[in-house]
Amino acid sequence: MTADTPYWLAFSAIKGLGAVRFRKLLAYFGTLANAWAASELALQSAGLSSKITAQIVEQRKSTDPEALQGILEKKGISVLTWEDNAYPRFLREIDQPPPVLYYKGTITPEDELAVAIVGTRNVTAYGRQLTKDTATYLAGNGCTIVSGLARGVDAIAHRAALEILGRTLAVLGSGVDVIYPPEHRELAEAIAQHGAVISDYPPGTKPDGINFPPRNRIISGLSRATVVIEAGEKSGALITAKFAAEQGREVFAVPGSVLSPMSKGTNNLLGAGATPMTSPAAVLAALQVPIQMGLPQNNRPTLEPFQQKVVSLLGHESMHIDEICNRLSISIERLTAELTMMELSGIVERAEGMEYRVTRTWKI
Repeated sequence: MTADTPYWLAFSAIKGLGAVRFRKLLAYFGTLANAWAASELALQSAGLSSKITAQIVEQRKSTDPEALQGILEKKGISVLTWEDNAYPRFLREIDQPPPVLYYKGTITPEDELAVAIVGTRNVTAYGRQLTKDTATYLAGNGCTIVSGLARGVDAIAHRAALEILGRTLAVLGSGVDVIYPPEHRELAEAIAQHGAVISDYPPGTKPDGINFPPRNRIISGLSRATVVIEAGEKSGALITAKFAAEQGREVFAVPGSVLSPMSKGTNNLLGAGATPMTSPAAVLAALQVPIQMGLPQNNRPTLEPFQQKVVSLLGHESMHIDEICNRLSISIERLTAELTMMELSGIVERAEGMEYRVTRTWKI
C-alpha cells in the first residue's frame, strides 16, 4: 500500500469509474488524493462527464478514505493497485487492467506461472475427470490454477489443486466478502489458505450477471494459458477464451463428442484455432515449463473394464484409432473420449498420426 491507497479505494467504490477514468484522473491531477479534493469543475476539466463528477461529489460527502482502509484491514481484506510493485505482472500487461484488486489470502511471484481452467457448470462425468486430472497435473508441476469459483468445472479445478496442496486463485463477480454460490464458502476459505480469492469489485458488492464477463477478463489476464474443459455453445467459458486470445495468451480446448451439448463450445473453439488439449503436458510444453511431476505410481487410476481391454489390446505396440475401433466394436465418439481420458491419466500416449500405444512407464 502507498499513501495514496485510501483514495484508490474511495474512487473504486464509485460505480462506473473504471480504468480509463482512473487514468484521466492520474494524468490530470498527478495523485488520486489531489483528485479527491478537486472541485466539480476541475474534475470535468480532467475529462470526466458531468454525471460521473456529480457522483464523485456526492460520494465524498459520506466517504472517509482512511476509514475505508481500516474497514478492509478489520475484515482481513488486502488491496493492490497499479502503484504496487506486487500487482500481478501478467494482469498489468492487458489492455486497461483493473485499477484496484481486493483479495483474501496471498498473491505471490510464483503465481506468475498460472493457468486458467474453466468450463461449464453442467459438467459431465467425462469433463469432471478431465478437470481433476488436468488441474492435479498442472498444480503438481508448479502452476497456479485460476478459475471463477462457480459450480462445475471451476470448483473441481480449485479442489483438485487444493488436494495436492497446490496454489489456486478464485476470481469473483462479487465482493470478496460475498461468496457466490453460497455453498462454496468453505471452498473459498480453503483457497485463501493456499492462494487467494480476488475481485475488482468493492467489498459488499452482490453478484450480478453484468459482473461476470469483466471477471472472466481478469481470470484470463492473470493466466499465461486458458484451458476450456467443457462448454456449451453459449458458455461463459467461451468469453474467457475470447479474452485470453485477445490478450495474446495460449488457448486450449479439450476435444469432445460431436453428440455432446457440453462439447459444442470446445469443438467450436478448436475450429476457430484453439490448440487441442489431449494431455496437460501440452500446456507445459507451450509455456516452456519443464515437467517436474509425472503420475505417481500410488496415484495411478484403477483401470475400468473397458480401459483394461484397450491396454490388453495395445500392449506397448502402436495401433491406429480406426483399428482399435474395429477390434473393440465401439463407436469412434466413445473411443475418442476414452482415449483422451486415458492419455490424461498417463495410461496411453499418441504415437504418429492417430495411432495410440500404452505408455512405456505403464506396467502391463
